[in-house]
Amino acid sequence: MKLSLGPLQYYWPRQQTLDFYESVAAMPVDIVYLGETVCSRRHELRLDDYLDVANRLADAGKEAVLSTLTLIESESDLKALRRMVDNDKFAVEANEMGAVRLLAEKKVPFVAGPTLNIFNAETLGLLAGLGATRWIMPPEASRDLLVGMRPANIATEVFAYGRVPLAYSARCFTARRFNLQKDTCEFKCIDFPDGMTISTREGQEFLSLNGIQTQSAKVYNLLADLPDLAAAGVEILRISPQSTGTADVLAAFRARIDGNTATLTGDSCNGFWHGRPGLEMIGKAA
Repeated sequence: MKLSLGPLQYYWPRQQTLDFYESVAAMPVDIVYLGETVCSRRHELRLDDYLDVANRLADAGKEAVLSTLTLIESESDLKALRRMVDNDKFAVEANEMGAVRLLAEKKVPFVAGPTLNIFNAETLGLLAGLGATRWIMPPEASRDLLVGMRPANIATEVFAYGRVPLAYSARCFTARRFNLQKDTCEFKCIDFPDGMTISTREGQEFLSLNGIQTQSAKVYNLLADLPDLAAAGVEILRISPQSTGTADVLAAFRARIDGNTATLTGDSCNGFWHGRPGLEMIGKAA
């Protein structure tokens, strides 16, 4: 079973981001996804920067994949997407159907991202026919759904650790929190390296706001479910980058894959994998 590092969901300063990916070269991860998937206004790194990082990671023995935006909202977004699709060196993770169309027209293999919302065998078969060689199961999908689909001739990747991306909107929730318009947001996201947690009136942490993206407040953690994941045919486990502790998370998953003991602390959940509400923890957290 392989480990992947998903695309950075948050907005970090340029040097912090570059330093992070420099450290990733020495981490026990097989695949690294690079690119802005949440908001096109985030410009600390551009495509040329991601290509440079991808080359460095490839030299370190990692498989680098470029990830597209989830929402294409302007002509400039479309131009950036075309440039990514035309890079001719690295595979692309398509996170919306416009990217799928461009990749299919070029007849190049691609990765079907989690925001394509693949919930049945027919959709998966369609994407495989268009050139998808790997798919990332939507985080809210369950083990039973995966087993029922029985995907063949396409690798399965599952979101295994991180705050769960739940929804995307054309509006920016972080900007709204500070009474700002999306187009004049002052890039407030950069002040929240793991998103901005919001709580219920009773004080229970409920969601995390990350610009136009809404995430879970709890961290999704399938470390204890590795035997079940393997039995279901999962080949790749996706870890979502965090501002601290990413190396420890990858090391723990690698240790468990190799048959050793490893634990991770913190308030976590795994409900979706078990067909339950996502915030529930079924069994003991590893």
